[in-house]
Amino acid sequence: MIKSLLIANRGEIACRVIRTARKLGIRTIAVYSDADAQALHVREADEAVHIGPSAARESYLVGERILAAAAQTGAEAIHPGYGFLSENSAFAQSVIDAGLVWVGPNPASIDAMGLKDAAKKLMAQAGVPVTPGYMGENQDPDHLAAEAAKIGYPVLIKAVAGGGGKGMRLVENPDAFTDALASCQREAAASFGNDHVLIEKYILSPRHIEVQVFGDKHGNVVHLFERDCSLQRRHQKVIEEAPAPGMDAATRAELCASAVRAAKAVDYVGAGTIEFIADGSEGLRADRIWFMEMNTRLQVEHPVTEEITGVDLVEWQLRVASGEPIPVSQDDLGIDGWAMEARLYAEDPAKGFLPSIGKLELLQFGESEGGRIDTGVYEGAEVSPFYDPMIAKVIAWGQDREEARERLSDMLSDSAVWPVKTNASFLVKALEHPDFVAGTVDTGLIGRDGEAMAQVPQPSTEMLEAAAAALVPAYGTPGLRLNAAPVRKAWFLLDGQEIEIAIGEGSDDPAESVLVTEQGQAWQLTPWRREGVHGAAAGSGAILAPMPGKVIAVEVEAGQTVIAGQKLLTLEAMKMEHTLTAPFDGVVAELNAAAGQQVQVEALLARIEEAAKEPA
Repeated sequence: MIKSLLIANRGEIACRVIRTARKLGIRTIAVYSDADAQALHVREADEAVHIGPSAARESYLVGERILAAAAQTGAEAIHPGYGFLSENSAFAQSVIDAGLVWVGPNPASIDAMGLKDAAKKLMAQAGVPVTPGYMGENQDPDHLAAEAAKIGYPVLIKAVAGGGGKGMRLVENPDAFTDALASCQREAAASFGNDHVLIEKYILSPRHIEVQVFGDKHGNVVHLFERDCSLQRRHQKVIEEAPAPGMDAATRAELCASAVRAAKAVDYVGAGTIEFIADGSEGLRADRIWFMEMNTRLQVEHPVTEEITGVDLVEWQLRVASGEPIPVSQDDLGIDGWAMEARLYAEDPAKGFLPSIGKLELLQFGESEGGRIDTGVYEGAEVSPFYDPMIAKVIAWGQDREEARERLSDMLSDSAVWPVKTNASFLVKALEHPDFVAGTVDTGLIGRDGEAMAQVPQPSTEMLEAAAAALVPAYGTPGLRLNAAPVRKAWFLLDGQEIEIAIGEGSDDPAESVLVTEQGQAWQLTPWRREGVHGAAAGSGAILAPMPGKVIAVEVEAGQTVIAGQKLLTLEAMKMEHTLTAPFDGVVAELNAAAGQQVQVEALLARIEEAAKEPA
């Protein structure tokens, strides 16, 4: 077994690898950029080495710096995680040439599966079914248009070196082909340095089914069954599950046997995934499932396979890289229960899923029996703009699919993140969509119904009443009641709408604002106005940041008297300046902003209280 391991990655996958390495008694070395100096993977590793500026192209993607860190720390092996350099065959070869153990497949295997067209030809030769299409060398637009016509519309144009949804265009009819081809080639050239494309028949009811395979250096290859990753947004996976709903034993056996043939065709070593596309219009059938591509690395969604098989795939990676055989035979592997994974991102579904950056002032994950959280952040950490904004992978296991689905929904609903926005409520809605509940999801579901899922929910009346009770002063002398308790009120502004909430009793020690969470969504509620002790309506004058930005000027001080319309502070956001003013005459009762400060949307910047009126 290797004794020391450098993880050439960051975030939750680095933490995931460290966790298993520690269990095996392996010394771990993290690498980090400027932005990740306080990151969780740096804190958890036995040692950490700084490798450059925040931008990945100047740190995590610079192989020479990774190798230098390995030499500096005496690392024996390098684990690439996923993304970054994990499928870079030149980097893998440089690790091997440096005399280090590469925890991954042979560079030749990476190359064999790196180009989609070459991989499909190889798979066809190995007896693996491939999607009907054109994978030839002739890239003349007229020739490609003719091939598309032979295949029959709709077709999918795909960059041969593509991935992650880039370099891909759906073409519905011949009139749209020329423009779509040019656009795809431009994106492919810019993203991958290769503008060659292939053309595939577009499957009208597509499901994304993939098989986890594993090989060792002794010629053994096994599969660990399938995953369904059909719930996608713009070709990016959203929720994954294992096994695949609707998969019968005979279809599973044929599909997994194809995956093993595919891995053996490239002498595969380590963890890999064979991705298939299935025509789900008539259920899952072996003659309607075709090879799509191979990912020559550990997948983001590997935990669902671990949960149903009881296998630690990272442990297998480390043992196989150390020269050990796969510890079990195919007959020893089976499926136990059901597992689902959701990718919890720092993004705002209501604003087109734009990344939401900033400090995680509150970070709480929902818990459940059979639940698991894989994360690379902690409460108080910063979500930076430099990397993928994943907060965590939320995983749930159950005895059956419905139990796993309910547990995952509960975990997401009970999660609380603030002030960074997340897609938690979007994920809950996806899990509760009738098609997902029925197990009949295809890859177009979010494209059809995603707008409704992305709508931000409002807090329930019960939640608003609880918030109002915490924010509104109690009536009169504590303990004194005359007849029924008087009705108190608070008014909240939500999405520009004033909502009136009536309560029976208030708090003896009212707060200025309260943070509430429900269905995975968080709100910091500050009353727009509220009833005072003697029943008169008093303005709260909460001055909230309308969007994330930077405070560039503060014009007032705490305790200062102001008049309606007076400038309080200026916020710079989206390259524009926004002036925030006093809503009425009063006093600056609270000031939480300073010039140069970065603030999140709805942050309480200041609060104006109405000036006390002189008695008549």
